[in-house]
Amino acid sequence: MCLLYHGHMSTLTSSIVINGPAWPGVRILVSTRSGGVSQPPFDSMNLGDHVGDAALAVEANRARLDAMLPAAPCWLRQIHGTDVHDADTGEPQHAADAAVTREPCRVLAILTADCLPVVIADQAGRALGVAHAGWRGLAAGVLERTVDAVRHRAGGQGLLHAWIGPAIGPTAFEVGADVLQAFGGITGPAAQAFAARPGIAGKWWCNLPKLAEQRMRAAGVSAIEHSGLCTASDVRFYSYRKQGSTGRFATLAWLTGEPIVLEGPA
Repeated sequence: MCLLYHGHMSTLTSSIVINGPAWPGVRILVSTRSGGVSQPPFDSMNLGDHVGDAALAVEANRARLDAMLPAAPCWLRQIHGTDVHDADTGEPQHAADAAVTREPCRVLAILTADCLPVVIADQAGRALGVAHAGWRGLAAGVLERTVDAVRHRAGGQGLLHAWIGPAIGPTAFEVGADVLQAFGGITGPAAQAFAARPGIAGKWWCNLPKLAEQRMRAAGVSAIEHSGLCTASDVRFYSYRKQGSTGRFATLAWLTGEPIVLEGPA
């Protein structure tokens, strides 16, 4: 079981991290922009090593985070693609936009500042995945590939559940016709996730969390939770759309290894 931590759980204050949903056998945390050492415009808990922040500051911030976790996170080099990294291989800094594991205490991590961080697990706690889904990756199928990878590692059986973390909200993400067309235009189910901006021709508000839910439900994920948190309006998080040059926060998840007894078929 995943019981030992480098630091003390009492240090997990709301100024540094917030809790995700309470799933049996899975722990989910989201870092905030508070509690680190980075200087503006990355103030202060920037965890992204690709945004122009001082390398020593990012290293110090990641060390603070590591002290709160059962192990150092498996960081990815996110490229807005659809590759799913098998974190159990132990390869560091893999170029991918999703990762999966079956190992307790192996911490998966996704960095975002408006894109969707998504956590997917089977409800028996056998397999876990995380995904970074901007609109390009979402349209290309990164969530479907992550769902397939988690399902495969869970033995091809059992129910999956998913959580959509803090991301840019449906009245903050303005897009053009290219994004609308990437999801099938004004026809089909995806059109429900777009709302034309009054008085601005060729612009729509895009509901990324709704698009993600639609695609995961189509892939067979029936239990889906939303954080309901918007990075563009919640000052606890970084927002690229709002600030441009800014940091990245992390969504972190790991299997705890606790035995789980499910009611009914697994």
